[in-house]
Amino acid sequence: MYNWEGIAEFVTVAETESFTIAAKKLGISTAHVSRQVSALESRLATKLLHRTTRKVSITEIGAVYYQRCRQLLYDLEDAEHAVSDLQSKPTGRLKITAPITYGEFIIAPLINNFITRYPELDVELHLSNQKLDLVAEGYDLGIRQGQLQDSSMMAKRLGSRTLYVCATSTYLAEFGIPKKLADLNQHNCLQGSLGHWRFQEKSKMRNIHISGNLRCNSGRALADAALKGLGIVQLPGEYVLNHIRSGKLVSLLEEFCAPDEGIWAIYPHNKHLLPKVRMLIDYLDEELSGKTILEY
Repeated sequence: MYNWEGIAEFVTVAETESFTIAAKKLGISTAHVSRQVSALESRLATKLLHRTTRKVSITEIGAVYYQRCRQLLYDLEDAEHAVSDLQSKPTGRLKITAPITYGEFIIAPLINNFITRYPELDVELHLSNQKLDLVAEGYDLGIRQGQLQDSSMMAKRLGSRTLYVCATSTYLAEFGIPKKLADLNQHNCLQGSLGHWRFQEKSKMRNIHISGNLRCNSGRALADAALKGLGIVQLPGEYVLNHIRSGKLVSLLEEFCAPDEGIWAIYPHNKHLLPKVRMLIDYLDEELSGKTILEY
């Protein structure tokens, strides 16, 4: 049987960058943590941590070993909570990732409601616009928007979002209102991380290349620029729909609006879907299905 000694101590030191803090978290002595990690390094015949009087840092080999060990500990936690998860009240760890703005406005409040319902859960919600590796980083669930490209993931559609093209009435009064897609060539189009916008014309999808004097990978920043009259923007509803409804922004080119994009819950294909994860997916599906941003 594999020797697990030192693994929990090593993972905790790697995460806290301190033997002392790791010892406090584990409820054991600093000396014991140090001995366990040293014994682990001896068993592996490699150095996992750099130690100085001021700092503890992980080695390159240690970083690879840490990712595997962290996942092993997560799986062990899940195994120990399996019986509880089969009951009506889920407990234990849930690690979730979601896009930043959609996560802040929509997912985080729903997760908070779920924790209120099941307070014995230990939830880690990480908001990021990067496509994180769910398996390598130990996530139970990811929330994704738009078109899915990773076929190795299982996915459930939770809802949808609409892309809006809009600008302020002040900008449009000065530079004109675009009536057809070709008119965008005459406008300052505020760009995201892509160099094109998505439309549908005569039942066919079209990617229209746009240009402008501002490029930013933040939807919130682009919405702010549009509100200040800097140009036209194409963004999902969570950024602009309230501003359109209030009259601060004017919706444009609606007849060319692209079909709604999906909001997805994804999880690893080869990972056993724990009951608590299934319960969360079902809860999100119930809350998000058929609703718009303004209903939250």
